[in-house]
Parts: sequence; C-alpha cells; structure tokens
Amino acid sequence: MINFLKNFVLEGAAMKKVFIIDGNNFSDFKGFCKEFSNQVLSGKHQWNGNLDAFNDILWGGFGDIESQEEFTIIWKNTVKSRKDLGYSETIKRLYKVLASCHPSNEEMVIQKINDAKMEKGQNLFDLIEEIILDNKNVTLISE
Repeated sequence: MINFLKNFVLEGAAMKKVFIIDGNNFSDFKGFCKEFSNQVLSGKHQWNGNLDAFNDILWGGFGDIESQEEFTIIWKNTVKSRKDLGYSETIKRLYKVLASCHPSNEEMVIQKINDAKMEKGQNLFDLIEEIILDNKNVTLISE
C-alpha cells in the first residue's frame, strides 16, 4: 500500500516529497519527536517537542523541505500512535510544560492536566494531527 501511495503522490501534477512516520518506531512523545526528526527533517535538525516549533517546521525551511513546499506525510500504524500519544503521555508533557511556563499560564496548564486526567479535550495525538492538517502545504495520509 505504501509503495502505491508513494507512486500516486509522486506521479501527481506536482512532484511532492513523501515522508513516512511509522508508529511502530516509537512508543511515547520523545520517541515521536525522534522519529519525526529522523524522517521529516532527514536527521538534519532535532525537534525538541515544542508544538509551536512543530507548526513552524511544517511550513518548511528545515531538513529537506523548502519554505512552504508541498509535501506528504504517510503516518503508518496510527492506531498504535493514537494510543501511545494519548492522555497518559499528554499528562506527562503537560507537567513538563507546567514546570517551565510563565506563572500567568499555570492555571490554564493545570486545567489542561485535570482535563487530560478525565480524558477530556485534545490529547497529544489529536494536537499533532490537527497541526499537520491545518498546514495547507502538508498532506497527511494515515494508515
């Protein structure tokens, strides 16, 4: 299926770069950051997990992606990734955010932690997926 999708994307009107993220290659957010850096940034840059920076990276100018270049991300094993980047991992990340956030943001982060503990709101997978889908230059194919 992947080869078909790669060929489909590459044979389109405009040649698009294709990057494959495999959920079997990681089991937590830190692992996702490494997989993303290795695959999408071609190992040329290391993304540290900041979601604002993630959005900027998707616009291009990092790794092998030119500024605002159109490209495709094929995310394999998304069912596993959805679980691995679910509420448990979201809570871990939010505690790290809380430790370094501005005091004026503490209440908001604490509320997000409480929501995540009740499995309410977006989890990490949801946030990452939303950021990718909001970038008009990126096509996401989930498997």
